[in-house]
Amino acid sequence: MVLRLSTLFLRTLREDPADADVASHRLLVRAGYIRRAAPGIYSWLPLGLRVLGKVENIIREEMAAIGAQEVHFPALLPREPYETSNRWTEYGENLFRLQDRKGADYLLAPTHEEMFTLLVKDLYNSYKDLPVSLFQIQTKYRDEARPRAGLLRGREFIMKDSYSFDMDDEGLDASYQAHRGAYLRIFERLGLEIVVVSAVSGAMGGSKSEEFLHPMAVGEDTYVRSAGGYAANVEAVTTVDPAEIDYTGAPEARVVDTPDTPTIETLVNDVNARFPRESGKWSAADTLKNVVLAVTLPTGERRIVVVGVPGDRAVDLKRIEANISSHVGMGGELAVDAATDDDLKKHPGLVKGYIGPGLSPAEPVLGTESATGLLYLVDPRVVTGTSWITGANESGKHVIGLIAGRDFTWDGTIEAVEVREGDEAPDGSGPLEAARGIEMGHIFQLGRKYADALGLKVLDRNGKLATVTMGSYGVGVTRAVAALAESHHDDKGIIWPRAVAPADVHVVATGRGTEIFDAAAQLSEELEAAGLEVIYDDRPKVSPGVKFGDAELIGVPTILVVGRGLADGVVEIKDRATGNAENVPLAEAVEYVRRAAAL
Repeated sequence: MVLRLSTLFLRTLREDPADADVASHRLLVRAGYIRRAAPGIYSWLPLGLRVLGKVENIIREEMAAIGAQEVHFPALLPREPYETSNRWTEYGENLFRLQDRKGADYLLAPTHEEMFTLLVKDLYNSYKDLPVSLFQIQTKYRDEARPRAGLLRGREFIMKDSYSFDMDDEGLDASYQAHRGAYLRIFERLGLEIVVVSAVSGAMGGSKSEEFLHPMAVGEDTYVRSAGGYAANVEAVTTVDPAEIDYTGAPEARVVDTPDTPTIETLVNDVNARFPRESGKWSAADTLKNVVLAVTLPTGERRIVVVGVPGDRAVDLKRIEANISSHVGMGGELAVDAATDDDLKKHPGLVKGYIGPGLSPAEPVLGTESATGLLYLVDPRVVTGTSWITGANESGKHVIGLIAGRDFTWDGTIEAVEVREGDEAPDGSGPLEAARGIEMGHIFQLGRKYADALGLKVLDRNGKLATVTMGSYGVGVTRAVAALAESHHDDKGIIWPRAVAPADVHVVATGRGTEIFDAAAQLSEELEAAGLEVIYDDRPKVSPGVKFGDAELIGVPTILVVGRGLADGVVEIKDRATGNAENVPLAEAVEYVRRAAAL
């Protein structure tokens, strides 16, 4: 059916919405695709649903092509399965929790690992039933503290999530690669450039993990890549560890007075002025900065951790969040931020501006009494034999020549600092360059985490119970709509790729004569009969300028104008992406548009 703008539920806006800070948010609202209902929550209007449906159909087709079967779970779920997997706690404040009238606990699902696992457990009991891959396209909920950028970071969103179930790791590898290939085809069909990067599993758990990022300046993910082919989210980059150094013969460390030097800059200036060395000036890279952090666990407990990093490197809290769970003994959603003055007051051994290693009672710095018993982690660059200037855990004093492994030890290493352009790729493929992107998909080899927690076992070939191994694979569906609008637009509006556009052709009738509108209506019906999806601007009292502006804002790939040229038997057909326009004989217009749409 031809969509007529005179009756279509649509109102375009001339002005940008006040709360929109990225192009996709501005344009999707202005063009009448979505409307804000609450922070991070949006209503979908008719044109928006058409685009959303086409994105979903592409995903469904590619999932079916690898043999995955579609199911559909509720969004409202009982507490018990998530309690069993420990994610009722691990998700922390990001989880929407609620109770029914009888006081039973429920949640709005952020993901559905537990439900998929229990469904397979309920119906399958033999290795003969496997492998199997199931997927759904469903609404998800996460209580984002700061929803932003329209559909790119919402509290309610649609995601395709699928799960593979195999008997062994070899089968999991095959399922993982099948999904990986399907994802590449999905994004190619959508018209989204994608960079596949190594990633961390985070709250999902599991081993191997990759993200599919769409390069975009407004993206929240920073990733790095090398000319030799390495690519990773910065959270997953591993440092090329320097070799250990033989410290035999190294001079003893010495505590020196360094008054009024609470910062790296003031410290370096002071030691260069008063304690110069023959081998060259001291720099920030010679200092060991000990940063006090507060880790908020999913239980709400606030745990203080100290991390030692080279003084010339800034701490990256997102990298720490991604890598600290094994050190604090708890997974899930961990929040990391700088310790407050109140935190420091609870630990008198932490002297602000002069904190050094020796935080374990067994390893005080040079015999001082300032040990605190806190977890002490270091950057991988802090290896045995490296020499540092660092705090002496006493106001106005630092230590020069403190040798790692001789004068202090640590409880573990952690990737904690920013990754810089020019750092060496961990696989030796060259220096790294940084970029930003939007996460469009994420795939995980979950392994047996959820199968173990929920008891998913089947009989193997020998008739013995064996735990199933799983993979998890997600695509952001509503996020894909936003990413397409973000990457396919100009200053006039959206430019949809044909595969997802709300229509193939936007017919505009401009003029006052009834013959123009009659011809435009007839042409619209002919286009529709030829298999094309048509939007027809048949509004009689709207100026040509407004109609052209709306057509360019809405962003259908082909704009067909029936106007003054009709007297000469021609219509104007314009390509929205290139801006090229051509006068085409009316009798040839349908075939011209069919060729443009590749029908």
